[in-house]
Amino acid sequence: MSDPTPYLSGLILRDRRVVVVGGGHVAQRRVPMLIAAGARVTVVSPVVTPALEGMGGEITLELRRFEPTDLDGAWYVIAATDDHAANTLVSEAAEERRIFCVRSDDATEATAWTPAVGRHGTATVGVLGNREPRQSATLRDDIITALRDGHLTASGALDRSPGVVLVGGGPGDPELVTVAARHALASADVVVADRLAPRELLDELDPGVELIDVAKLPRGRSALQEHINEIIVDRARAGKRVVRFKGGDNFVFGRGYEEVLACEAAGVPVTVIPGLSSSVAVPGVAQIPVTHRGITHEFTVVSGHLPPGHPESLVVWPALAQLRGTLVLMMAVENAPHIAAALVEGGRPAETPVAVVVEGTMPEERTVLATLGTLADELAAHEVRPPAIIVVGEVVAVAHPVHYGRHAAPRG
Repeated sequence: MSDPTPYLSGLILRDRRVVVVGGGHVAQRRVPMLIAAGARVTVVSPVVTPALEGMGGEITLELRRFEPTDLDGAWYVIAATDDHAANTLVSEAAEERRIFCVRSDDATEATAWTPAVGRHGTATVGVLGNREPRQSATLRDDIITALRDGHLTASGALDRSPGVVLVGGGPGDPELVTVAARHALASADVVVADRLAPRELLDELDPGVELIDVAKLPRGRSALQEHINEIIVDRARAGKRVVRFKGGDNFVFGRGYEEVLACEAAGVPVTVIPGLSSSVAVPGVAQIPVTHRGITHEFTVVSGHLPPGHPESLVVWPALAQLRGTLVLMMAVENAPHIAAALVEGGRPAETPVAVVVEGTMPEERTVLATLGTLADELAAHEVRPPAIIVVGEVVAVAHPVHYGRHAAPRG
């Protein structure tokens, strides 16, 4: 029997239930795109990757084995386990309910195939290579590269030499990733990804690319930096091109230079592709300037992962309290009340405006306004959770003059 001819169609999944059975790296690749499409995603699996666990606020996790009734009310199903019998059970249950089902193990037994998908501006490109995923991904990459930089020689233009490439993924929105970052991902044999790296881009990887999850969950599972260093060095020594993909910028509280030193010590070639730092990109997208003429002549980026007074803290909080410019606090949600108190104690007025930009650049982005004196109460009232960037200073009132009872700052 000849292979079927697929009928390509764009599914509108917003507010529709989609079930993904399996909690491994296939599911980790597929789920972000489903979330981005607005689907109500349920993942059914006894065990999930740390990255999927970190999406718990955006998806429903059922940490157990699949039951056919899990598909009741679903519009679309992905069978993504590593067990052929389990995937068959899922596809049979989907067939009984007339639900299209994608299978990660055997496309011949599926009722839908996942194309290699790329996006540029408002265009979405989907390629199906008749169950030849590498061919599909390569053609997709050529088309998207042509749209981005005007030629169709992506495979020849990409550097595929062994070594490590440290790629900063920016604040989270995949549209804010650089062209160089996309080219690096397209050239990779191995991608070592953080939780905060733009996760939708993982779905664009060639199916043969090894994806290694080194997510660091707040107060949860995390990969030790030494373990990450070992992974990237070992894979590069094995002749692989390794992309270390993380959120923000590699060298702004990203431990990127520790990875550079590990590669240099091992004699492994290493290059760096900077990313937009969340410290300035997130306030910028939220339309809060970190500097403004006549308001501030400096801004200071500070890690808040340790509270004031902690014996391992390297921050001189009384000195920061005496500055008149903007403070941008990263990794500071948990310690923000203590930091605010230390700044006030050091001389910064309690009325100093504060903005907390939560999930900056992502669909769930929101801004919580406060002052140093009210910050603790506002964080609790709005149930703020990481990731968030906290901006302290008069620039917040420049962006939100009505909230703080100020006149709008002069423009021009």
